Amino acid sequence: MGFALAGIAAPLAAAPAGGGLTKLSRSTQALSGDVRVTRAADAVTIDWPAGSAVRGELVLSLQRDRPLIQSVAIGGRAVLSGVDPAGVVTVGTRDLKQGWTVFFDNPRERPFEAFPLTLRRDGISVRKDGGYTKVTVGGAAAGPFSGTFEFTIYPGSPLIRAAMVMSTQRPATAYTFDAGLTAPTSAAMPWRSIAYTDLTDTLVRREGADARRPAAAPEVRARMIVAEGAAGGALAIVPPPHQFFYPVDYANNDNSAWYGSDYRVLAGRTGFGVRQTLEGDRRWVPWVNAKPGTMQDMGIFYLADQGDAATVSQAALALTRGDRFKALAGHRTFTSHYHVEHAVDFLNRARFQQSTGVPAGLETPEFVSRFKAMNVEIVHLAELHLGNKELDRAGDRLTLLKTIHGETARLSDDQLLLLPGEEPNVHLGGHWLSMFPKPVYWTLDRKEGQPFVEDDPVLGKVYHVGSSDDVLKLMEVERGLMWTAHPRIKSSFGFPDAYREAPFFKSDRFLGGAWKAMPSDLSEPRLGSRVLDLLDDMNNWAAGPGERKITPGEVDVFQIDRRSELYAHMNVNYLRLNGPLPTHAGGWSSVLDAVRGGHFFTTTGEVLIPSFTVDGAQSGETAAAGTRAKVRATIEWTFPLAFAEIVSGDGTRVFRDRIDLTDGAPFGSRTITREIDLGGRKWARLEVWDVAANGAFTQPVFLDRR
Repeated sequence: MGFALAGIAAPLAAAPAGGGLTKLSRSTQALSGDVRVTRAADAVTIDWPAGSAVRGELVLSLQRDRPLIQSVAIGGRAVLSGVDPAGVVTVGTRDLKQGWTVFFDNPRERPFEAFPLTLRRDGISVRKDGGYTKVTVGGAAAGPFSGTFEFTIYPGSPLIRAAMVMSTQRPATAYTFDAGLTAPTSAAMPWRSIAYTDLTDTLVRREGADARRPAAAPEVRARMIVAEGAAGGALAIVPPPHQFFYPVDYANNDNSAWYGSDYRVLAGRTGFGVRQTLEGDRRWVPWVNAKPGTMQDMGIFYLADQGDAATVSQAALALTRGDRFKALAGHRTFTSHYHVEHAVDFLNRARFQQSTGVPAGLETPEFVSRFKAMNVEIVHLAELHLGNKELDRAGDRLTLLKTIHGETARLSDDQLLLLPGEEPNVHLGGHWLSMFPKPVYWTLDRKEGQPFVEDDPVLGKVYHVGSSDDVLKLMEVERGLMWTAHPRIKSSFGFPDAYREAPFFKSDRFLGGAWKAMPSDLSEPRLGSRVLDLLDDMNNWAAGPGERKITPGEVDVFQIDRRSELYAHMNVNYLRLNGPLPTHAGGWSSVLDAVRGGHFFTTTGEVLIPSFTVDGAQSGETAAAGTRAKVRATIEWTFPLAFAEIVSGDGTRVFRDRIDLTDGAPFGSRTITREIDLGGRKWARLEVWDVAANGAFTQPVFLDRR
């Protein structure tokens, strides 16, 4: 019979004697969104509205000696049958020299061990989880990790989230995880082909025996891999697009999918899935944090479709808007912190080719094409982030700056504004970025007796800085901005906290710190808490309007080409800029004004916040608010949503008003309106997060209580 399950679990019904059946549990609460559950003698079926007048169906076997997933169906057709969730957890050791907020660590260089997921299936419960349905299978373990395996159903979507939800008490643990679906190698293959899109954008199919070959990990586009069902339909395994990839310096395509037999420690099994690379870019490879006792939510998504590999791939790509950033009226997309080192490359190639023009091969660099394809409109570089020998080999500093200015002008057009920028990392402490509203020439090593500014007959004004006071003076004269790169981590560990009382930090020329999703910790439902916390701290520190701080998103990767898995490492800032894209020739002071003013929101791409106000004031503005304030926001999303938070501070404490957003289908928009008590608060901002930990956040609205 059919019934609704949720809430506090209780025995569902007496299982037939014998057969080793898993106990099924239920509760008295009805499930949301027309999710239906039926129990057969040896299986439980969960079916739900999956969008476009079709229903999805997940059938789990209660017979422990059979595959857990009896079938996954869409529109009445079983796509895959007789498969088990698979996982491999690779467990290493963190050095903890800088605690858990770490990037400079290499657990792969110390002893590590891989463990397969085991699943005792000592109980299955089905319960309401807000507007969603959670199906929990007990008895999951992988080496020192233990916990449960969870399926989450989203009414209105064919997505199923499948997650190892486990913790460990092992100290100093760093790990990676791989996940997928498998069947015994000796059994009939549950799919007719495995498919993926390669880096030439060609759909590749591995059929028959080729699909159960010894395991391989191909380079794939858009992070996914697909099984086409023996009787039609297809199922894609899709990782969370940003959360799944721990941060590295190079956005390489790291063979993030696998298929075939005997993958790693999955002996005697054939399957397919996604993987986290152990080696990364072979520089700093920090893996994922697992603090003792934290519940690590190692999740991926199954996406079933009635079509074939091509149609399910398109359906999956829709979740990331085609790996592009949507054009939004009244906004321009802005991104920062790229070490493409184009100027050094340009000068080295020109010397090698004996060229006085644009060197062959650099007419349109691949990074320019990638940005345009992603609808990234304004790009702020972070050039000259190399050793002195490499820089000196290319040319003197002023020649390098002249090349940067000339090349950013040449490569800019009506689709892309490429801006000069640098990560100079001297005089202030830690690492920081510079940004000016026009080309500026400056050196970093002012000599004793050397003037602060000189007039060059070719370049015009050339500034010389040799201290933090000089840097601040330069920024004030040229109306530039500076901010902490990767604050509280990497080479900015301890910053900006260490210089929060310095005059340059208190200046309005010091923006704040830049946001990026690192370190990786899968116990958190949001990305980048490190810098979100810093944003709140800085504005609680602020003694007046001139000291208010802003946090743009940064990407901080090196070379980019057509092979790069760039989207997984991307975030973007939507600046409130009306009219045409600013031009290089006309200057881009409006870009700096929007950034300095906090007139933007930051997103991984899937969640958008086209408008946000507190008593009518937008982010970066000041609201003359009373004790009760009206918060209003318009949001758009692709993945099902999880929650929003209105975050506010009173100069000492931080407050969070949480809004559950699990009551809507994917691919939607809505307006949130809340009247909340902001008495005594100095600022308020908004975060919105979805079920894949994709998200968006605004800059603060500042509150005037006088």
